Amino acid sequence: MKILMVLTEKASINKHFGKEHIVKGFTYLLVAVVALAGVVYMAHATGRSDAEADPVFGITIPPGYRDWKLISVAHEEGNLNDLRALLGNDVAIKAYREGKLPFPDGTVIARLAWSYVPSEENNKVFGRSQSFVAGPATNVQFMVKDSKKYAATGGWGFAQFKGGKPDATAALKTCFPCHEPVKARDFVFTQYAP
Repeated sequence: MKILMVLTEKASINKHFGKEHIVKGFTYLLVAVVALAGVVYMAHATGRSDAEADPVFGITIPPGYRDWKLISVAHEEGNLNDLRALLGNDVAIKAYREGKLPFPDGTVIARLAWSYVPSEENNKVFGRSQSFVAGPATNVQFMVKDSKKYAATGGWGFAQFKGGKPDATAALKTCFPCHEPVKARDFVFTQYAP
C-alpha cells in the first residue's frame, strides 16, 4: 500500500504522469511481487532448494515424497537386513490400482529403508522377544519412469540417497540388471498390497 501511495504522490507532483501510467506501474509491481512470492513458497514447500542429483541418472529427491501413498512393505534379510516401505506418487498409485502395465511415464516409486531393532517396550507387553520396529534410516531409493530418457534401462531411472545426499557408493549401474528378471511386471518387484 505504501508503494501505491508513493506512486500516487509522484503522479500528483509530475502532472505528465497519467493515470494509465500509475495503473501500469502498479500492475507490473504486483506481478513481480506475486512471482517472487511463488518462488519463495516453492523453495519452502519442497524443503530443498539445493537438491543434488544422483550422478548416473540425474534424479533428485522428489518434493513431498514422504506424503505419497503406501504401495507395500517388506522385510529383507541377508546382507540388507532392513524394513522397507514402498510409496508411490499419484501416477504410480493409479497404475497399480488399475493394474496398468507398463507403468506410464511420470510414475515414481520410492523405497525407504530402515534397519530394524527390537522393541523393548513392546516385548515387555508380550512377555517375550517378538517385536521389531524401524531403527535408523539406511537409505531411500527412487525409480522414475521416463520411457524416452531412460530407454536403455527399460524406461526407468534409478537413484539412491543417504542422509539426503546422492549415495556415491551406490552401484546404480547394477540396478537395471537386477530388475530384468521382472521384465513382465515392467521391471518392478513390488506388487500392490491393497
